[in-house]
Amino acid sequence: MADILVIEDDKAIQNLLKIALKQENHTVAAVRTAREGIDYVVKNIVDLIVLDLGLPDMDGINVVETVRGFSENLPIIVVSARDDENEKIKCLDAGINDYVQKPFSTAELMARIRAALRHSAAGTETQASTFTNGRLTIDYAAHSVFLDDAEVHLTNYEYKILCLLAQNVGKTLTHNFIISKVWGAGGNDASGLRVFMAGIRRKIEKDPFLQELIRTDVGVGYRMNKI
Repeated sequence: MADILVIEDDKAIQNLLKIALKQENHTVAAVRTAREGIDYVVKNIVDLIVLDLGLPDMDGINVVETVRGFSENLPIIVVSARDDENEKIKCLDAGINDYVQKPFSTAELMARIRAALRHSAAGTETQASTFTNGRLTIDYAAHSVFLDDAEVHLTNYEYKILCLLAQNVGKTLTHNFIISKVWGAGGNDASGLRVFMAGIRRKIEKDPFLQELIRTDVGVGYRMNKI
């Protein structure tokens, strides 16, 4: 059970979300403006935010930026009718955990919320010395990667990228986010990153085209699938 805040000005959608979340045994608070949402997060314990972008007083992305100013790890899932790819990229760069487009499947949204809560809970624990996902194992202490117990030799940058994806498993990381974390601002570009991703896939995927471990979100970034 989690304490979830819904920031949504459409009363019908707000009620739908409240019913669905309560059926999942979550405690739900709902507000209709960005300012009410920010004020609630500051004053209360919140485990996850479900956020609309088209709010009456300010754009929802301002809520993301404000919350990220004092909480890097609070999961935020945007539920929006906007289908523009640049909007999605902007939200991901601002620090959201997931983006669900309206109209949405309630069952799928609940599954995404469960995944975000699991990831958040794992992040609060001390990082294990190893990470395992299907056939893939990363030994952080030894700076080594294994596939079915056979060591895989990665370059330094390939290793950094893979670790970043592993630390955010199930979450799409934008090109800009990966580049800033691995090389620093302006240290590379999407084309250069694509070359490194191709190298990683050749080494860890059974078939790079199937994207079993690492998925490409075209025009946005990359996500490590949870196996």
